[in-house]
Amino acid sequence: LQNYYEAMRLEIDPYDRSYILYNIGLIHTSNGEHTKALEYYFRALERNPFLPQAFNNMAGDSEIAEAWSDQAAEYWKQAIALTPGNYIEAHNWLKITRRFE
Repeated sequence: LQNYYEAMRLEIDPYDRSYILYNIGLIHTSNGEHTKALEYYFRALERNPFLPQAFNNMAGDSEIAEAWSDQAAEYWKQAIALTPGNYIEAHNWLKITRRFE
């Protein structure tokens, strides 16, 4: 985690910073810190709105944290819109939310 914080300090390119923030979010997710992970995914998307994996993880973390289940569905939809050929993500969304839209 400290290495990613150091990378954030050194990196100036917003696109590259988005991936660093995304990876910090992944670490927080794996540590069970879902609300903190969401913050980093939001920050990553501020710099790179075309990061479908951040939307995927935000949806999953929202469901796990039970913070924003309706918002989680919106994140899944945004991720699928960015990568419509990614049927695995569509399947995950249907499976987790039990919505058939």
